[in-house]
Amino acid sequence: MSYIVPIGPYHPALEEPVHARLYTDGEQITDAEVFIGYNHRGIEKLAQQKNFIQTIVLVERVCGICSHSHALGYAMALENIAGMNVPKRGQYIRVIMNELERLHSHFLWLGIALHLIGHDSLFMHTWNEREVIMDMLEEISGNRVNYGMVTIGGSRRDIDDDKRRKILEMLDKVEKSMIRLRDILLSDKTVALRTQGVGVLTTEDSIRIGAVGPHARASNVAVDVRKDAPYCCYEDFEFDKAVYHTCDVFSRVVIRVLENFESIKIIRQALEMLPTGPINLGVKIPKIPAGEYMVRHEAPRGQLCYKVVTDGSEFNKRVSIHVPTFKTAPTIPTMLRGNSVADAGLIVASIDPCFSCMDR
Repeated sequence: MSYIVPIGPYHPALEEPVHARLYTDGEQITDAEVFIGYNHRGIEKLAQQKNFIQTIVLVERVCGICSHSHALGYAMALENIAGMNVPKRGQYIRVIMNELERLHSHFLWLGIALHLIGHDSLFMHTWNEREVIMDMLEEISGNRVNYGMVTIGGSRRDIDDDKRRKILEMLDKVEKSMIRLRDILLSDKTVALRTQGVGVLTTEDSIRIGAVGPHARASNVAVDVRKDAPYCCYEDFEFDKAVYHTCDVFSRVVIRVLENFESIKIIRQALEMLPTGPINLGVKIPKIPAGEYMVRHEAPRGQLCYKVVTDGSEFNKRVSIHVPTFKTAPTIPTMLRGNSVADAGLIVASIDPCFSCMDR
């Protein structure tokens, strides 16, 4: 028999508000629709009423997991409008925060995926490593969520030799744990049964729909802003684009594992090559001329775009935010077709959605 099965907008498997309508033939999903926009917060409009420093605080609140990415995207747009040259030490500190945030985000997603497939012991091990990352983010910035590390023209806080040593020690521990987690994830039968061949998004469909970030790379699409259009001195570091070919939920698990190793590699290089000199251009609110600029940044979930328009005053004329979930959410119906209703929650979660970002 045919049924219409609603999931959300509020559902035990999906803590954020999104509505998926499943058209089923018995247990099999024959078609699906996804509806978004349940939590609009008007952040882009609020940005037009705030000065540049206030807006950095505001855009950090777009998302609690990738708050540094939002602050960085906005600051880079303003810096390009004003023609600022950010000190290299400030750039390297931004990279370190970028990659620590990516580690935190990927560990979080791995834990959620393991929880959804019923592997709660491995979920707790994964989130234990996430706590180690968050403790280090707090050590550097003073905050566990919104770090406040970005200012226009550089970084707000420095990384001294003591913090540098602590970060390197932490990375050694996390890497050892990551090797163990990798071996379990790639060999565990529960993980394999629930993820292999589930929620397939082919390379062709990924390109056609326009997926970005780890979701695209898990479908064998080699896109990464850090490599394709380097910023913040990413061209100084040796690392690989993590790409995997099975195009299913298992591939999305593998991608997060591979990217964690690449992030650790980047952070080590940044700490070893950390330049001397200032970390920013000063503490005063800078004079930003009239202009407009759009920047791309590889946030943990993929390409994050900020377009900022200024009119010569101390306020934004327009701030437009284009988040990666907006590009990956349209892939959900394609991935759901042909799968069972029992896998729907995991498939939706496999894009690593942030509806907080999308409904900004």
